[in-house]
Amino acid sequence: MTRRAVVVGTGHYLPERVVENAEFEAMPELDTTDEWIRTRSGIERRHFAAEGETTSDMAAKAAEGALADAGLTADDVDAIVVATSTADLTFPSAATMVQAKLGMTKGFAFDVQAVCAGFVYALSNANALIASGQAERVLVIGAETFSRIMDWTDRTTCVLFGDGAGALLLEAQEMPGTNKDRGILSTDLNSDGRYKDLLYVDGGVSTNSTGHLRMQGNQVFRHAVEKLASTANTALDRAGLSAGDVDWIVPHQANIRIIQGTAKKMGLSMDNVVVTVQDHGNTSAASIPLALSVGKARGQIKEGDLIVTEAIGGGLAWGAVVVRW
Repeated sequence: MTRRAVVVGTGHYLPERVVENAEFEAMPELDTTDEWIRTRSGIERRHFAAEGETTSDMAAKAAEGALADAGLTADDVDAIVVATSTADLTFPSAATMVQAKLGMTKGFAFDVQAVCAGFVYALSNANALIASGQAERVLVIGAETFSRIMDWTDRTTCVLFGDGAGALLLEAQEMPGTNKDRGILSTDLNSDGRYKDLLYVDGGVSTNSTGHLRMQGNQVFRHAVEKLASTANTALDRAGLSAGDVDWIVPHQANIRIIQGTAKKMGLSMDNVVVTVQDHGNTSAASIPLALSVGKARGQIKEGDLIVTEAIGGGLAWGAVVVRW
């Protein structure tokens, strides 16, 4: 028998404020249109956090949804891993704040920072905690308030990002040890720091500034499709599976053209892809758990489905996880 990390609950949270493309169209300094945004990204709207609403607030609400979905409480959880690049404070971690908000007084909590690839990294870490016996149940959360680091004069970036949170509850279960098992079957993580200047924030603690997001969009696109398809296929190969076995790709929701290009490179139809980018924009580390939760709520994702999640973000950092629902 093999100890697997099985998804037993999902949840998500989106701020109340919905920002349609028309709001950006009305900002003369951006010189943009709804058509321009849709054509280049597929994004129609996104959500922005309210004043005073933080990353840990949203993360806690998504976590509450995942716990309710699983029929469990915070007392049943051993660990919390939060993927975020926009934590409330420099320290402590957003995860410990979520721990407190949930009323969880045992176990441990920590953040993972790999920007848009953060949730894949967090999921891989949570899987290792369960597989090694260090935890029985782990809440894995992606949450971001990217609206707080936007340059509102840069139309190439500020129209792309949104805020939100998504969560999965993983539970240790004994399985036969084949690729027919439920749970996480394989992971693949990568990074290459030589590409830092393609996507970064021009500020930080040691430079005494908050900074704004900067991106060379064309270069990121060029790397994204190749690296995403490659990491997905590597993860599938490690599980003894192929693209033909996949029921759903649940990709990082950055740009519809990247999503389409990756599916094509893997030889899969867009009918096999869960797409939420039109409604949420790019929510960075929150985008995959948001899409998983929404896909389940829509009735797309069902128990036994084979799912590949893949993401790429600043670093560059990228990776994939293969999970049977």
